[in-house]
Amino acid sequence: MIGAALRKRMCNLYSLTKGQAAIRALFRIRRDLAGNLPAMPAVFPDTAAPIVRVAESGERQLELMRWGMPGPVQFGAAPVTNIRKCDSPHWRPWLGRENRCLVPATSFCEWTDARPKVAHWFAINDERPLFAFAGIWCEWHGVRGRKADPLDGKHRLYGLLTTEANDTVRPIHAKAMPVILTREDEFEIWLNAPILDALKLQRPAPSQLLRIVAKGEKSDGADRAVA
Repeated sequence: MIGAALRKRMCNLYSLTKGQAAIRALFRIRRDLAGNLPAMPAVFPDTAAPIVRVAESGERQLELMRWGMPGPVQFGAAPVTNIRKCDSPHWRPWLGRENRCLVPATSFCEWTDARPKVAHWFAINDERPLFAFAGIWCEWHGVRGRKADPLDGKHRLYGLLTTEANDTVRPIHAKAMPVILTREDEFEIWLNAPILDALKLQRPAPSQLLRIVAKGEKSDGADRAVA
């Protein structure tokens, strides 16, 4: 199963438990193509989840894509969920405005580096307000999904940018953390600014921005009302 292989890497589980109206409001969505979104207390690799991108009309658009970008051929072309080396020739073609996206979330999970592995959920606070991961997306033709039920055809795929861990995440997972955006000016820069300006956002979130809100669970927020 493709998703099972991806879950061995960092930051391969997050949640989105706020409702569609809240997502549209925070990200100033003008076109919603995502259908009727349920709460998603556990978003795993190869799952279809909502992203925000700028459509050809210039409007921000909400739509579903599958988590996991096509990886470099020299490394087996396995799907990649987390992207760190933006200077790589493999990723550079997808760093233009037309391929940048925001990935709405309410929390994300990291496992302890040492065994036994324990899941820790990070959010802005216990209410799990919305934020965004900085992401990129692409169209790709091939096979995705489970081996028992492969999906062959054209897919729209996304991945998350990562950066070095901040002081809150580092004691749990020292290698990296996702790039987190919380303000409209950050959303606008990532979606529309020239690439050198946009990549300045690839930095650790302020340590005081995040806190651990749950431990030891494979989902987060399942018992919370959708706002």
